[in-house]
Amino acid sequence: MSVAAYCVFCYRKIGTSGPASKTPWNDIRKIAKVTGSLILGGFVFITYEVLSLNKLLQIDTQALHQEKHKSYVYARSASLSPSEYQGITYKARKEIHKAVRKILETEARIFRRPFNEQFSTFDGDDHECALWLLLKRSQSEDKAVRLQAVQDLASNSHWHDYQYGTVAQACDQRTAIGLARSKDVDLRFFLPPPPLPKIKTGGLWCFGGNGLPYCETLSKIPSETVELFCLQALVQHSKICSHCDKIEAKGGLQLLQRIYQQRKHSAKIQRNIIRIIGNMALDEHLHSSIVRAGWVSVLAEVMKSPHVIQSSHASRALANLDRDAVKEKYLDGVYVLHPQYRSSQPIRADILFIHGLLGAAFKTWRQQDIDQHLDKKTSEGEEGYSQCWPKTWLASDCPSLRIISVEYDTHLSDWKAKCPVEAHRKSIAFRSSELLDKLKAAGIGERPLVWVSHSMGGLLVKKMLVDASKNPEMDKIVNNTRGIVFYSVPHHGSRLAEYSINARYLLFPSVEVKELSKDSPALKELNDEFLSFAKDKKFSVLSFAETLPTHIGSMIKLHVVPVESVLLQIPAISHFKK
Repeated sequence: MSVAAYCVFCYRKIGTSGPASKTPWNDIRKIAKVTGSLILGGFVFITYEVLSLNKLLQIDTQALHQEKHKSYVYARSASLSPSEYQGITYKARKEIHKAVRKILETEARIFRRPFNEQFSTFDGDDHECALWLLLKRSQSEDKAVRLQAVQDLASNSHWHDYQYGTVAQACDQRTAIGLARSKDVDLRFFLPPPPLPKIKTGGLWCFGGNGLPYCETLSKIPSETVELFCLQALVQHSKICSHCDKIEAKGGLQLLQRIYQQRKHSAKIQRNIIRIIGNMALDEHLHSSIVRAGWVSVLAEVMKSPHVIQSSHASRALANLDRDAVKEKYLDGVYVLHPQYRSSQPIRADILFIHGLLGAAFKTWRQQDIDQHLDKKTSEGEEGYSQCWPKTWLASDCPSLRIISVEYDTHLSDWKAKCPVEAHRKSIAFRSSELLDKLKAAGIGERPLVWVSHSMGGLLVKKMLVDASKNPEMDKIVNNTRGIVFYSVPHHGSRLAEYSINARYLLFPSVEVKELSKDSPALKELNDEFLSFAKDKKFSVLSFAETLPTHIGSMIKLHVVPVESVLLQIPAISHFKK
């Protein structure tokens, strides 16, 4: 503006000078060139800033103003974060934006044109502007922009309650799931589950059926136990896509939400419910229903649980919901121990843990059984104790690994079988086919792979590799296998099987126990096929044998797998440790 005023002054001086004076046309041309360039450049800059401002402020501020009118009391303080102070460039842009806003308001009044209210009513602070900009970016069509925006949202920890509430109300489904899978996320980002209608009775009312009222009258069977049986049945139904649709259509998501809230003291009930949600999340068309039922906030909270089993179930459910960052699908029984949150660190290899007879995805890999004679508080407070050492120690030592643990049901006796008609599904051959499909869906075989197995799990690993070598669609699993660790694997039979068969009329041994017998034709055939298969491969095999007897119940004590049964006759690739 000062340059323009100087130019006007020069022109006036020239115009009022006497006729005898000579017009300095050369000076006028120079001034005109400089002035024209400045004016043109200024208009271009202001136009650019106006367009930028218009683009940045295309946001809906209704939720913000509604939140401000609520009866909250805020103690505002200056942020200590250095990112709040962007330097002179940021301040200059901010002042220009204010000036342009005033110009647009004046222009609207002069020409009597409607002015966009988004420019005149938005009076948010810098961090409020950042909030809305991040929300807008989280809905960008560019995947990289979306992921970065969610990461930036999750990293904020200095906002006020109403701002977290604003994000919870304004963010879309994809952003909410991404926030739930962000490490150390603030739970204020999530709306609580919607209120459910009040009822006079609870518990067994949920499942209906003519037999349940009768069960409720039996004092010897607690309602919680019956509920657990019903949930276990729903777990099996949730493995079938068409049944998941029926569960959703009948209001099952809200039903499960009520049971979950009522049984917060029961880890088993809550774990089964989250397992059902994880299975239903495999169907993408059910995602919106799961989110509307309030499960994202519940899963985000459970992810913070110190109990490995609980947090891993929630992690699986959220990973199946997160189609923006996870391309794999984790079917029932496949759990990711690491990484359980979104991470920008590339995964270099997969480590796959397969438990054995009577094992589980988590308890098999615990450090040890806590001594019951010690004080409970003391034992729980042990710094070195790990509920699941692959998650605690291996993930810490090798953060670039994806660590997966697989779970499947096993029984010593068919007395405990839940469904006799499913006996054929307990064979190693059937389990191999079932697990290979699950592992393929989880992306196993896309990167280098190491198998870690215990007991019967080692036989299952051998069967899966032999089967995969015969199936062209499973070639990647075989070709990317770099090593196998066998912990006490009965390659030549187990004494436990012999004990069970001798008492077969009393114990009614299960199919898996019969297959562990040294006289089992299936066991010998599997061992021969694996030896033939492994001789041409380049992966290493490491075997461990147990040297101490194992307590089975209170009366039986024996070496489940003798040392001679652990040995594999593959000298070139096999190593043995006691």
